[in-house]
Amino acid sequence: MGVFTYEDEVTCSIPPAKMFKAAILDSDNLIPKIMPQAIKCVEILRRRPIHIGSKFRSMAHRVDAIDKENFTISYTVIDGDVLSGGI
Repeated sequence: MGVFTYEDEVTCSIPPAKMFKAAILDSDNLIPKIMPQAIKCVEILRRRPIHIGSKFRSMAHRVDAIDKENFTISYTVIDGDVLSGGI
């Protein structure tokens, strides 16, 4: 098992709270509409999003923390063929 840390900062004309809500909090509805060629669907199982699609057949992650005030999310990949070493 390894640890991978990713940080990203995006500059856009959309207010941060609105962008965070769309990209993180409403991602189960929004992502498949924006990227239908890459993401087939997003299912929430026990409040744990599973993204199905892209070059991998599946990936499951557990949301560890969401900070709505600072617009951050921490999560752990827990299952899927994304862990098979093909990254």
